[in-house]
Order: sequence, then C-alpha cells, then structure tokens
Amino acid sequence: MSQQASPRGTFLQIAEALKVEIAKDPSMTELPRLADVMRDYDVSRGLALRAFHVLRDEGVAESVPGARWRVIKGSHEDRRPLVERIAALVEQVGVGSEFPSASTLSAQFGVSRPTVSKVLDKLETAGLLSEGGQGKVRTVRALPSREERSQS
Repeated sequence: MSQQASPRGTFLQIAEALKVEIAKDPSMTELPRLADVMRDYDVSRGLALRAFHVLRDEGVAESVPGARWRVIKGSHEDRRPLVERIAALVEQVGVGSEFPSASTLSAQFGVSRPTVSKVLDKLETAGLLSEGGQGKVRTVRALPSREERSQS
C-alpha cells in the first residue's frame, strides 16, 4: 500500500484488497493473520480490525471465537451465534436426553473447547442443561422458550 494513501478509508482499501485475494484463491478458508495485515499494509491493529469488520458486515468473512477469521463460502453455512446453534441442539436432543460433551461440540462447530464451555455454562444458568463437569454427562433439563430463542 502506498505511503501517500489517505488515512481516511485506508481500512476500506485493505478490505477491497483482501476481497481480491479471496476471489483469486477459491481454496482460501481463513483471512490472513491480523499481524500479517498490520505488517503488509503498515497499519495499526485497529485499522486492520476495521478492515476485517467491513468484510464481516459484507458477509465475506466471520469472526470465529478461539480461531482465525473465516472466509464465508456461499450462503449454506449457518452464521447464527454459537449460543443459538447449540441451543438449537438442545431442542433436537429433547428433555431428559444426554447432551454432547464440550469436546464433541468443539469439533462439530469448529471452535475451541473453552468457547463451547462458556456457552454450555450459559445454558446451564438458563436451566436448559444439567450441571456438567469432568466425567459428568450433561442432560437436557428444559427446552428454550420463545423469548430465550429470540434473545440468544
């Protein structure tokens, strides 16, 4: 990027350049590391993040808790927040049934185990799941109400 570039809109120029990279490489599944964008474009962390947020707002990429930003390919992916996707599983499993472990859910949703554990803690607090723990199987205690589903 040119050193004479205006500071206004620099993040938009970076976002456009990243979109070009994505279009050139259909196998690209993750955005470059934030540190790489900062170095390559000689910008601050905040500016690089603003570029990533532009891509998110345009539906090109999404932030994945515990992982790098992911490139969104097509519209078939479920882009609901993780808590909503796991709450939907609560409904599928049904009251009284065993619920998958944090490790299983981590692999299923492609996020870190601690991230899944935080969501499971929220669902426990809401009374939807029984208390879990090491070696302790969670069970579904209740289904989410309509209000809980819309607030998730």
